[in-house]
Amino acid sequence: MKFASYKHEGRAIAAAVTGPAVRDLTPLLGEIHSGISPMRRLIDLLGQNALDFSKIGTLPMVPMHELTISPLVPDPGKIVAAPVNYHDHQEEMKQLGDVSALGFFLKAPSSVLADGGTVQIPYLDRRFDQEGELAFVVGKQARHVSVEDALDHMAGFTCLLDITMRGGEDRSTRKSFDTFTPVGPFLVTPDEVGELSGLTLQTRVNGEMRQDADIKDLIWGVPEFLSYVSSVVTLHPGDIVTMGTPAGVGQINNGDIVEVEISGVGALKVAVSDEDAVLCPTSGASSGPQAPQEITPVRQRSGLVRD
Repeated sequence: MKFASYKHEGRAIAAAVTGPAVRDLTPLLGEIHSGISPMRRLIDLLGQNALDFSKIGTLPMVPMHELTISPLVPDPGKIVAAPVNYHDHQEEMKQLGDVSALGFFLKAPSSVLADGGTVQIPYLDRRFDQEGELAFVVGKQARHVSVEDALDHMAGFTCLLDITMRGGEDRSTRKSFDTFTPVGPFLVTPDEVGELSGLTLQTRVNGEMRQDADIKDLIWGVPEFLSYVSSVVTLHPGDIVTMGTPAGVGQINNGDIVEVEISGVGALKVAVSDEDAVLCPTSGASSGPQAPQEITPVRQRSGLVRD
């Protein structure tokens, strides 16, 4: 099943997406504590196997034109991200270490952005890149979870763009600007996604393919990464974990349209704007890993290089 977050008639809702309309799940969510989004409440119920799926079909339909989409999880407790989790991305960035040496980093929860939103570039004199990624949302508390049990702790999968400022500042700085984590539009339950090894990821900028990868090429797969993260921190329902990007990262600029599509999961699209951008106050532009000056050719899954 697919779920999404919306605004409807001035209120936040979590909904089941059933086609050209959705079903508002509010009547099934019970008491929602102050400061917790309906989606966070829904995810908690999914993790407890406490959502009555049999009643979803009885709820009234809400047409899409009455809705405004919100970030999938408007209020994640944490956003945990895998650095350098594809060998081809490691090669293009000339990184010595991959995820197995680097662990993970955190992005600010306030950086989430909805499908159809606008990434706001903050500085006129810095480079910003797109990174398309598979992400999942934690469904129940996870601490010291084994690889074998990892999938039982996931509410579902989604698309994510890890927007990145290049330079020598810490990752958590360069990737945490407001709007730098577009996520959504859907939370797709694991049973509907199926085998992760069969998924493909594609990222386009202004319709031009930049990234084309197989999820099976992750260095640390989804269960391995969740297991590792849970050995360091406790994951809670609603936390977002994103799996890293393949080769093909490239610069984005004012007016661009960026899309990431993952088979079986959905497609996420955002615009880019540098309105109100200023000069950068930090001096890291010439240090740190430097992305390719030209867009890395997308490699077909046959292993050939596309012209």
